[in-house]
Amino acid sequence: MKFLIATHNQKKKQELQRILLPLGIEIKTADDLNINLSEVDETGTTFEENALLKAKSGCEESGLPTIADDSGLCVDSLGGAPGVYSARYAGEHGNDDKNITKLLEALKDVDEKDRTARFVCAACCAFPDGTQITVRGECEGIIAFERKGNGGFGYDPVFLVGDNSFGEISADEKDKISHRSKALGALADELRRKI
Repeated sequence: MKFLIATHNQKKKQELQRILLPLGIEIKTADDLNINLSEVDETGTTFEENALLKAKSGCEESGLPTIADDSGLCVDSLGGAPGVYSARYAGEHGNDDKNITKLLEALKDVDEKDRTARFVCAACCAFPDGTQITVRGECEGIIAFERKGNGGFGYDPVFLVGDNSFGEISADEKDKISHRSKALGALADELRRKI
């Protein structure tokens, strides 16, 4: 079965493919299908609302079941910020370096014990028949005092789980514990019941 993944982020696409491929789902992007998807205004106040907006839009425009996610970092001492604004925390959408710099600056006087955070991922699949599935996954960690590792993307170099950041572990290791893998695992369970 062919599904559209509503993302332009190639690293996210690769991560989604690794997790969903065992279901026998043929994963395509808009580029793969030579279609232009409209940019969706992420006006939701929750990850779930934003994921649904993107999935519904992609499904309506492509005619294919569409998977979209919205994810971000929630830092307890910052009242849950950057939250749904994670990708544009420093003002420029998708500038990982500026976002990390702003985050580290905001936490510069915060003790290690108070640097708790979680990555959150809401994943949604919208179907042409109007049905939808929405799930959520979380991964608890703490924010490092400085970047560690060059792997991953987004806030991975400053998000510590145990002694290592997401920027230091392999993709396989990350897939076992990440918020996205938990959400997509839950989505896969729901999809098995539907398809």
